[in-house]
Amino acid sequence: MDRVTFQNKGNTVVGNLFRPDGFEQGTTYPAIVVTHPFGAVKEQVPTTYAKLLAEQGFVTLVFDASYQGESGGEPHFSEFPSTRVEDIRCAVDFLSVHPDVDPERIGALGICAGGGYTVNVSQTEMRIKAVAGVSTFDIGSARRDGVGPLDKQSEEYRTGLLERSGRARTREAAGGQVEMFSLISDNPRFDMNDPSTIPLMYQEGYRYYSEIDPNPRFMGTFALSSLSRQMAFFPFEGIELISPRPLLLIAGSEADTLYMSQDAIGRAKEPKELVVLDGASHIDLYWRPEYVPQVAGKLAEFFGKHLSAL
Repeated sequence: MDRVTFQNKGNTVVGNLFRPDGFEQGTTYPAIVVTHPFGAVKEQVPTTYAKLLAEQGFVTLVFDASYQGESGGEPHFSEFPSTRVEDIRCAVDFLSVHPDVDPERIGALGICAGGGYTVNVSQTEMRIKAVAGVSTFDIGSARRDGVGPLDKQSEEYRTGLLERSGRARTREAAGGQVEMFSLISDNPRFDMNDPSTIPLMYQEGYRYYSEIDPNPRFMGTFALSSLSRQMAFFPFEGIELISPRPLLLIAGSEADTLYMSQDAIGRAKEPKELVVLDGASHIDLYWRPEYVPQVAGKLAEFFGKHLSAL
């Protein structure tokens, strides 16, 4: 593994590059950009899949989003969808000129919100030849409407959040303190003593990030000033533009975000495939040994077919 950096509009993006098993100097390989979930860092679930795909013959790149992890950008712990999308384009720039990569065989994999960003950028980034998402998450829909029926938000609540986000921006513009926001503790509809009020992905996500695969750079709360830009994001508008390049989405049958992958696939044109793993939740596909090898195998098959044959 090599620690690498590249630039996104003045921000230094920090990543890790994995080479295939049996790597030979002077040979070029197909490559895959792996984009992390909301809040995550490159060392967590992205690295799990990057390593498994490298074992199957791919150069893989994971990186911390701008404003997050080890990457630059202030205020830190901001989630800007347009910047996240541009991060992926800049990662493709990096791979396109890397001596170990065949620039005509670059694919993209996104996990959770990274899946939404990957689907979005691939609509207009033609250098990406094959597109995949795992537990794909529409962050715009989630911020506007909540996650599934359990977190259905009213128009009044949404408007109130936007007003708070605007005030946070004004405060920052005046040189004031950055206000942080928690998706769980700052939602008055969620009762921390009653898990039935909280979507399963948030419950399981808390456990994953705090107990199963903790990292000190994890973004547990984010800058409230970035919330309005998240609400303004519509990742699946224009998804039909990915065709005729192939699209694969993988989700769990018990994921409270399954409807997001179904929505995306329903809008996309062929060739497309939705793989639903029976019994799996959204977070299960991050780490559980009964599911991760299945997901990795399907991804290796997909990218092997559509990148290695080019």
